[in-house]
Amino acid sequence: MNRRKFIGIAGASVLVAGGGYYLCSDKNNFTRNDVKKSSSIKTPLSNDEREILYLASLAPSGHNTQPWFVKYIEPYHWVIGNDKTKWLPGVDPTQRETILSIGAFLQNLEYAANNRGYDCHFDILATRNQDENIMDVKLIKSGIIHHYNIQKIVQRRTVRSNYLTDALKSEDVDYLIKEEPGSIHFISNTTKEYGWLNEQTIEANRIQSYREAAQKELANWIRFSSKDAEQYRDGLTTAGMEIEGIPGWVLRNFYGKSAVMKNSFRKESVDKVRKQVSASAGWLLITSKDISITSLLETGKRMQRLFLKVREKAIAIHPMTQILEESPTNQTLHQSIGISDPVQFILRTGYLKTYPPPVSLRRPVERFVRH
Repeated sequence: MNRRKFIGIAGASVLVAGGGYYLCSDKNNFTRNDVKKSSSIKTPLSNDEREILYLASLAPSGHNTQPWFVKYIEPYHWVIGNDKTKWLPGVDPTQRETILSIGAFLQNLEYAANNRGYDCHFDILATRNQDENIMDVKLIKSGIIHHYNIQKIVQRRTVRSNYLTDALKSEDVDYLIKEEPGSIHFISNTTKEYGWLNEQTIEANRIQSYREAAQKELANWIRFSSKDAEQYRDGLTTAGMEIEGIPGWVLRNFYGKSAVMKNSFRKESVDKVRKQVSASAGWLLITSKDISITSLLETGKRMQRLFLKVREKAIAIHPMTQILEESPTNQTLHQSIGISDPVQFILRTGYLKTYPPPVSLRRPVERFVRH
């Protein structure tokens, strides 16, 4: 949306509001706090099972597709599955990111189960990223509670805006990466590699924004209206994209999928990325030892462990993986940053003055459990 068009719409909106339209319009961003907890769908899950799976589902995923399902075998015995209807072939044709997201789901599941006194017995079933059945999971009551602060899972949030450019303290960097030697790499904003990542992130976003398959896919996962957000409980909402106030109201009431395909929207998206990468303390890169499904699942778990650490240090991370998704930028990545192992995550990072609450939506457990 260009500035002139936005001002025109906003001005017209004020006139419409004067006629009473505003009172019945979509006035507020729909967020997680607006979700009603009850569900009419019945499952055989116990309260412990339902709570563990809900916490697992708070894992991040590309476009917030939530690409997992749970096949109920018997009490405390499930198969974690790969939901093909949630794939993103436009930006993730090999389902690499899908498997990473399922890995993050498994890490949350393990923390939540251990916190309630269950040991997790995992048995990998898949050999390819496209396999439907990924992991067999059995929870065994051990009587020993491995305490974990579940609020870290509940309060985890991707933050895109208002980063400070202050350098990360060395003790904070050590805290984030010391338990993952050789797998998490911090690139400070004082290095030449930082500049390269900034430039190539902008370029990869430009390429992706003008690639029709990727842009159409993005349009399909944006939930412009609160009605759609409440109905689907997934995807990218105006709140999750941090579009508030009048701009958010305009988008919810006047925009739809067709707007995403317009050049003005694409240009505005790239301009926003350019502004974002100009303000950060650096980048965190997460690597795997290879590209096997076992390594990808473990790398997804590694990313989630990192994500659950940052809030207590007032540090934000923003996954920006477009360099990996576009071949012109991916081809020169490893040589340019001096890392030989496969890079699976590129995370912009920096301090925040204040940490906002989580807003991204999640489907109720009953919707992703199959029995």
